[in-house]
Amino acid sequence: MSQDNITYKGGPGHGLVGGGWNVGHYCQHNVFDYFADLPDNQVVTDLVEVQFKNTRKGYYHNCNHLEIKKGDTVAVEASPGHDIGVVTLTGRLAQMQMLRAHLKSEDEVKRLYRLATETDMEKFEAAKSREHKTMIESRQYAKDLGLEMKIGDVEYQGDGGKAIFYYIAEGRVDFRQLIKVLAEAFHVRIEMKQIGARQEAGRIGGFGPCGRELCCATWMKNFQSVGTAAARFQDLTLNSQKLAGQCAKLKCCMNYEVDQYIEASRKLPPRDAVLSTQDGEFYWFKADILSGNVSYSSDKRLAANITTITAERAWEIINMNKAGEKPHALEATRKSAAPTSVDLATQDDLHRFDDVLKSKKKKKKKKKHAKAQNSHDADSGTDA
Repeated sequence: MSQDNITYKGGPGHGLVGGGWNVGHYCQHNVFDYFADLPDNQVVTDLVEVQFKNTRKGYYHNCNHLEIKKGDTVAVEASPGHDIGVVTLTGRLAQMQMLRAHLKSEDEVKRLYRLATETDMEKFEAAKSREHKTMIESRQYAKDLGLEMKIGDVEYQGDGGKAIFYYIAEGRVDFRQLIKVLAEAFHVRIEMKQIGARQEAGRIGGFGPCGRELCCATWMKNFQSVGTAAARFQDLTLNSQKLAGQCAKLKCCMNYEVDQYIEASRKLPPRDAVLSTQDGEFYWFKADILSGNVSYSSDKRLAANITTITAERAWEIINMNKAGEKPHALEATRKSAAPTSVDLATQDDLHRFDDVLKSKKKKKKKKKHAKAQNSHDADSGTDA
């Protein structure tokens, strides 16, 4: 890979944004290295974060003290052989990310060998070209063995001596016989790794109904469980077609705002509270949680005489009812309206601009007519 084909954002070592040898595959879950400009960044630790195909990452020791920066293609230690990946973090931020990922201690971390050479890249490209064909054939082998699993992707190690098969299954799968068949067919060391539906969607990629790239394919790497309670808190319609993402699971973005909805819902009155006024009794109909407005109906089962009031007004009526008092109506007595700002654009009809244009055109016609009359009078005087 030619390092000249890589574009950096914010200076060398900050953010890899595109170009080069299939770099797009290696930019998922990229972290902005805000420590890159510090002079002692490489001195603090020799740890380097390396990203492989899609979301797989590893941490390695730069024992040879090579001048490594973000975006470099490197050869790292594997078991057995070596693997090829792209450097995504160096220095202290790589150390922090390693602790955050709860990985093994630094003493057990493997080594970074060298910057990838042309020979390394030729071997890697040859191994990578076999991945799709291997995936198709392995699916047929699993089907022939009657295994209830789906092989979603295959990743070859940089030296071609090992292949990782990513599969999806509802329960436990006894794939010992499959491993023997795959080893005989492809003559490589086999590793099976089970992934979930959300992880598969992140590996495949795509766009959500919001029009943006899937969160699981860009920045999200820790998946939290999403339940229907999140939809209920946000008053979303329990429609599986609208609430499910491309992974056929509930959308992860349902968890983004649920905390704000829970906090805002605490300010609302209880749903079973009946508001008594001199006009009658009113029952909860619906609520706009974030704006703090509640709509009440005079009928318990139907939408009749819908009146919308604020949550503060609803609590005020509830407290009045507890004290044995009833207000005249749900809505509070309106006070004299405060002076409001005036929009100058609404003070006159906007068609006045058309009248101005018409008057200008009339003036031009009058001038032309006056000039023509003057020239005609001058010609008549000359003839006389």
